Amino acid sequence: MSGISNRQLFLAHVAQTSSAPIGIEMVKAAGIHLWDAEGKKYVDLISGFSVCNIGHSHPKVVKAVQDQAAEYMHLIVYGEFIELPQTAYAKFLTDLLPPSLDCVYFTNSGAEATEGAMKLAKRVTGRTRILACHKAYHGSTQGALSVMGDEYWRNAFRPLLPDVYHYDYNEPDLPTAIDAQTACVIVETVQAESGIIRPSAEWLQTIRKKCDEQGALLILDEIQAGFGRTGSLWAFEQMQVVPDVLLLGKALGGGMPLGAFVAGHSRMQLLTKDPVLGHITTFGGHPVSCAAGKAALEVLLDGHYIETVKAKEQLLLDKLVHPAIVSRRSAGLWMSLQFASDKIAQAVVHQCVRNGLITDWFLFAPDRMRIAPPLIITEAELAEVCQVILRSIDEVTGKA
Repeated sequence: MSGISNRQLFLAHVAQTSSAPIGIEMVKAAGIHLWDAEGKKYVDLISGFSVCNIGHSHPKVVKAVQDQAAEYMHLIVYGEFIELPQTAYAKFLTDLLPPSLDCVYFTNSGAEATEGAMKLAKRVTGRTRILACHKAYHGSTQGALSVMGDEYWRNAFRPLLPDVYHYDYNEPDLPTAIDAQTACVIVETVQAESGIIRPSAEWLQTIRKKCDEQGALLILDEIQAGFGRTGSLWAFEQMQVVPDVLLLGKALGGGMPLGAFVAGHSRMQLLTKDPVLGHITTFGGHPVSCAAGKAALEVLLDGHYIETVKAKEQLLLDKLVHPAIVSRRSAGLWMSLQFASDKIAQAVVHQCVRNGLITDWFLFAPDRMRIAPPLIITEAELAEVCQVILRSIDEVTGKA
């Protein structure tokens, strides 16, 4: 392997997801910062895609991982042995949720949580029809891909799940379509990959009412929106709507791989019979991941970081003003900046990376730049970030 660079090994032996990966060799991460192999420091402006809400390598999370690894790691398929990290974390989570959401099924990822929730909805209702939204993202496995709201990503992998119907987010056609054949409606509490779109509370409340009337389940996806990102622990709290099934992921594991779908205990019990093992996973709810996730949630709550989100959102709104920014959308410490074209947006993203800010665009909104720093970022650090963003825009648009 002499003479072969790590970048060459990466491109040759690690399956790629695009023809143009960022390709920076990172060697360390702590707090809001990342360091590359050359010693350059970056601000993680997207929190590892909403995973690192309390930043990277928090000492309490690292200790929880080390302590649990020293006790035991994998033992047997999920759901057989009583493993304290799973039990303790499930209890902690359900204590923070409405009483009707009292049973957690841990998975490896948010996409797997989507898969499990769809199976549960079919099992509870005996129906197959699923309603979802255009420009929705719930994961890219076969079932989750079926409810993804964009044909560009779906078409190459057909046939997908039948009986799935898509409607515009935040528009009346969706609640109107809920009927006696509907198994479930799956929506994001904030639509993420279309560039941060908040729903109206009335729209979600109408969906909730129609689901109740027709016997369908409401699945709310908080995989990106959860754990304080929008200014409350759960975004659905701001809408006065309680789902039948809640999807969690990203920040759930505190930096370790973990997802979950959460529902009522009596409904979840349906996955235990007719057939037995109605949903099963080997590594879901891995004890080290659960220990890390619980520690991270404790840090988030004990640090009162969620209470600072709205002020930080306002700081971004106050400072990120530039003639090249066409529009801004935000939901707590989560923002998109729109530019006149995809080309300009991509150039700004790349210039930010060169200037030490790790950022990106949105799957269904490539003309928008993503801002979602760890919630622990201080207002002073955020103000510095805004200066770098504005300077990067100037450098791209020739106004420096």
